[in-house]
Amino acid sequence: MILAIESASTDLSVAVAGPDGATLGSDAWSSDHRQAHELLPRLLDVLNRAGLTLADTRAVAVGLGPGSFTGLRVGLSVAKGIAFAMKLPIVGVPSLRAWLAAEPDRAVAVARAGAAEAYLLARDGEGPIVVERAGLAGLRGAIAARELASDFALLDARPPDRAAAAVARLGAQRLAEEPAGDDLERLEPSYLRGPRGIGTAGKEAIQWL
Repeated sequence: MILAIESASTDLSVAVAGPDGATLGSDAWSSDHRQAHELLPRLLDVLNRAGLTLADTRAVAVGLGPGSFTGLRVGLSVAKGIAFAMKLPIVGVPSLRAWLAAEPDRAVAVARAGAAEAYLLARDGEGPIVVERAGLAGLRGAIAARELASDFALLDARPPDRAAAAVARLGAQRLAEEPAGDDLERLEPSYLRGPRGIGTAGKEAIQWL
């Protein structure tokens, strides 16, 4: 079983899937400040409802962002903690790619990059770009967290509630090609920029474990 976490926005999701990435159970919810308190209990509840336990886990897949600095730290910390404790392979999946994979009829994925900016990934784009609020007003066909869609006036936006299931599917594809997964110690979020109030990033690698 693959355990998947996606926490790049205030709309988080978790999922469990078979080795082929087929979804066995999932959950999604909105949370501004309680990600650290809610994520693991929600994950355990999904496992319980699927008739599974953590002991059934064979791999971990996690969204790497870009997006919420705090959310990504929480999600990756939980994912790495489980993988480390249980000696399991872990794979990181670009979050906005997973959002688009989860919603095939959506044209773009949009995640918050700051008070007045967002990360935007078009379906045919090579990578996320940073876009100012003014450039997003009235945008249609997007996947975006509920709070961002409201704040930035995105029309008919759909939340990334099924993102973790897509993280699991994309993770399964990676594991089929690379059974060892990513380097646990080196895996870190794709922030693209430092957190608010931080200037130039230091040269030292972020230590997660």
